[in-house]
Amino acid sequence: MADDLEIDVDDLQRRMDGALASLRTDFASLRTGRASASILDTVMVDAYGSKMPLNQCGTVNVPEPRMITVTVWDKDLIGAVDKAIRNSGLGINPVGDGMTIRLPIPELNEERRQDLAKVAGGYAENARVAVRNVRRDGMDQIKKAKAAGMGEDDQKIWSDEIQTMTDAAIANVDKSVEAKQEEIMQV
Repeated sequence: MADDLEIDVDDLQRRMDGALASLRTDFASLRTGRASASILDTVMVDAYGSKMPLNQCGTVNVPEPRMITVTVWDKDLIGAVDKAIRNSGLGINPVGDGMTIRLPIPELNEERRQDLAKVAGGYAENARVAVRNVRRDGMDQIKKAKAAGMGEDDQKIWSDEIQTMTDAAIANVDKSVEAKQEEIMQV
């Protein structure tokens, strides 16, 4: 019966931290006008009869602040890599140069910056929802423990601890999205 009265706050914290880590991964895929190899993480290439991540088809480098290069390992895949980058929706036009594909990162115009800031806000809202879902799961654990005989004082202590964790996670999400939107809007 004592096991039913314990709330697994470590698991709840791990899951809230996971929502924030996922948000940071989503933010890394947003193009901010500076070259970053991580913007190609979501690009999938039709290679050898299946879809492969771009980084499994070649080496991705950032030789200059506004240039990414992809050195394709198999010359037969150069066209597929070029096509995958063009169709990725990143707004980058690859330039072939032998076994290397150069990706010049263009300046972002104001309208595109605002669109990216909205996308970042959407990612942040998804992270907030994930954190609130974890909070709900924690509160459900408290309800089950109440049914198993947990006292009201203990319920209040656990409930306050879960709410404090939730508030901290939401504050981290807000801080992250604010920083990302500021980075996007910098000219």
